[in-house]
Amino acid sequence: MFKKFFILEWKSFIRSASFKSNLVLKIFMALGALYFIAMFLLLGFGAYYILEKLEFDPFATVNQVLLYYVLADLMIRFFFQKAPVLNIRPLLTFNISKNNIVGYTLGKTVLSYFNWVHLFFLLPFTMVLIKEGFSVTGALSWFVACFALIFLNNFLNILSNNRDLLLFALGAVLASIAGLHYFSIFDAALYASPVFEGFYNTPTLALIPVLALMLVVIYTFQFYKKRLYLDSGLSIKQKDAQTENYTWLDKFGLVGTFLKNDIKLLKRNKRSRTTIFMSVLFIFYGLLFFTGSIEAYEGPVWRIFAGLFVTGGFLFTFGQFVPSWDSAYYPLMMSQNITYRDYLDSKWWLMVIATLVTTLLSSFYLYFGWEVYLALLVGAIYNIGVNAHIVLWAGAYVKTPIDLTQNKNVFGDKQSFNIKSVLLALPKLLLPMILYAIGHYTYGPTLGYLIVAGFGVLGFAFKNKVFAIIETIYKTEKYKTIAAYSQRN
Repeated sequence: MFKKFFILEWKSFIRSASFKSNLVLKIFMALGALYFIAMFLLLGFGAYYILEKLEFDPFATVNQVLLYYVLADLMIRFFFQKAPVLNIRPLLTFNISKNNIVGYTLGKTVLSYFNWVHLFFLLPFTMVLIKEGFSVTGALSWFVACFALIFLNNFLNILSNNRDLLLFALGAVLASIAGLHYFSIFDAALYASPVFEGFYNTPTLALIPVLALMLVVIYTFQFYKKRLYLDSGLSIKQKDAQTENYTWLDKFGLVGTFLKNDIKLLKRNKRSRTTIFMSVLFIFYGLLFFTGSIEAYEGPVWRIFAGLFVTGGFLFTFGQFVPSWDSAYYPLMMSQNITYRDYLDSKWWLMVIATLVTTLLSSFYLYFGWEVYLALLVGAIYNIGVNAHIVLWAGAYVKTPIDLTQNKNVFGDKQSFNIKSVLLALPKLLLPMILYAIGHYTYGPTLGYLIVAGFGVLGFAFKNKVFAIIETIYKTEKYKTIAAYSQRN
């Protein structure tokens, strides 16, 4: 049965409208996977000797950072590891056991790269421990316990996709630990280190994370199995409709109508609300650059990079998926007597308003000096004048139907990757940094800011001509986009 499931998914992959994009993405993903495997191997074999050379106790030091290692793995999974996907509804009409459906769906996650990449660090490090005279039994029990925690993260991530309470609880724990450590109030690693050392000193303690993993696996299996019904877990949740007219937008004509729809979309759906939350978090991203907490970010050019991200969080998280936000009714919308220009104008104004709001909210950066806030203002001007155009342009090539009820893959999906969108992404970040560097290193920071802001003003001045080009591209890609949005598996 599992072989049949695999064949169905393989056919879905090769028959997809975005097969070429997916194939290119798989190649790049494979190259990236090999790179990280190599890095993990080097770290696994070399960490012990590097720490020893730096006059640290290698095993104790690794145990101190393992808590943050596990928590970072959980956080990365939330943003990048896809939830188990199988086109389940058609299978329920056949004589297929629910155990087989759920077992295959969850079994796919066990084979995930996010699980097995850690093997290339933990196993070599364990081998080095044994080579250096550590107890074989203790080292192996430590390895088993750590690997069990990695797989525990896998199933916690799956559950968090369907249990908002668990998601918020995990988020609160991660934020609390990170905040207390950052402000030197409480270092959880100091208390977690004896636990990891206990897995080595008392091998039977390794059974605790193994048993915890087994319990979570059983719970996850039962959780999905109980909801494998069209009238319960797989049904579309219905809520009472609320009337929201936003009549004050009527004076903007058809653009105002689109703005109404976008505001309602942002308020009512899980995925779009997550995007708003992420754009708020982007405001605090600048603290990494302006507080001196990361030495690599202290260069002057990085100020523009921070300014783009702080003021453009909504633009990058929402704008990159235009028109995918409307994928559910995009074919219907294209059959109406509307113009692409009005549609694109509404999206542009929404991103401009969001950029202005985040720029005002980030005014607390004045605490770090007026030059810091000036970098944010320049970044906002470039976002409005250039990046807002670029994300709409790139959106013509992004054919990713979005499930508004899911909050996974906030940063992207496999169908959002193609060579054209990658090339269009370069001017969003690299070009303003290059422009600023030219001005900064020839005359000073003032000229750098003027050049970047000048490009933003030029982009705003030539908005009509740029939008005419973008509108033509959307018309050219129209039917390909409709065909891609029709594929749901």
